[in-house]
Amino acid sequence: MSDLNNLQARRARITVVVALLCSALAISAGLAQATSKAQASNPDEESIRKFFQARDDDKSTRYLAAFRDLNDDGIPEAIVYLIGRQWCGSGGCPLFILQKSSGSWKVVTSTTITNPPIRVLDRKLNGWHSLGVWVQGGGIQPGYEAELRFNGKTYPRNPSVPPARRAAKGLAGKVVIKDADNPKPLW
Repeated sequence: MSDLNNLQARRARITVVVALLCSALAISAGLAQATSKAQASNPDEESIRKFFQARDDDKSTRYLAAFRDLNDDGIPEAIVYLIGRQWCGSGGCPLFILQKSSGSWKVVTSTTITNPPIRVLDRKLNGWHSLGVWVQGGGIQPGYEAELRFNGKTYPRNPSVPPARRAAKGLAGKVVIKDADNPKPLW
């Protein structure tokens, strides 16, 4: 009889453990769905994702995005840092500046070999804020902050050569992409 009681007690404990695991999985799935919905809750960010999905089919690509009004027209531009095999090299990854245009986005600039932190600087040239990006790797040691100034049409495409230049020490601005530690999946 005691063997039967022990078996019943074990089954009861297993049932409780299975029920707890199922509850935990259900909660986890609910949180994952809530996170996915939160990522897509910003219509600008969702449209940025679709914009880059049309240009990249690598399901491992990640991104970081910030929305700031770079030209003081009241409409935020998108500052997008892409991380992926087809995008990055030993010197860093590309930074895209996109501007809203007829309900979509147009590329203002694609700058290669950038690294966070990425800053919007207080300094302006030709009506647009300058940007600060970290440059390091690919033979550039030690790293430094490069200042990207708007020339009236675009920002420099490579922060390690002119017209980009080393940023002056103490140049005022705000970090918009701090680091690449928590990028979001593009897909």
